[in-house]
Amino acid sequence: MNPTASISIGLLARQAGCTVPTIRYYEEIGLLQAAQRTEGGRRTYGAATAQRLSFIRRCRDFGFSIEQVRELVGLVDEPGRPCVEVREVAARHLVQVREKLAELQALERQLSAFVNSCDAACVGGAALDCTILEDLGSSGEAQ
Repeated sequence: MNPTASISIGLLARQAGCTVPTIRYYEEIGLLQAAQRTEGGRRTYGAATAQRLSFIRRCRDFGFSIEQVRELVGLVDEPGRPCVEVREVAARHLVQVREKLAELQALERQLSAFVNSCDAACVGGAALDCTILEDLGSSGEAQ
């Protein structure tokens, strides 16, 4: 994109792989600067905003929360700050991802046990007698 060119919000959204409401939301919460406006009131964006939006979208693709993205954007805006600050944001997120992964692995084990139990005990029978429904209806905690 030409650094001095301006594009519409719709084109920016298509290029970034997001929606127009997402761009408006990012403006509203301060992740993106407010757009320039044409005489007719239409939003227009330049290359810097397109690049910023691409950065934000990439962060979101990696599962960073809005607050984490805000921290990272702040670090981009102040390039003299130490790299360790960026690393800390990423390291905290990595811990969260690993915790979620452990939760998902536990869920996978339990669901696998449900399916195996059904295969062994009741598959082909009436739903009323299904061990999966029985397990889901029990008041015990997931194992």
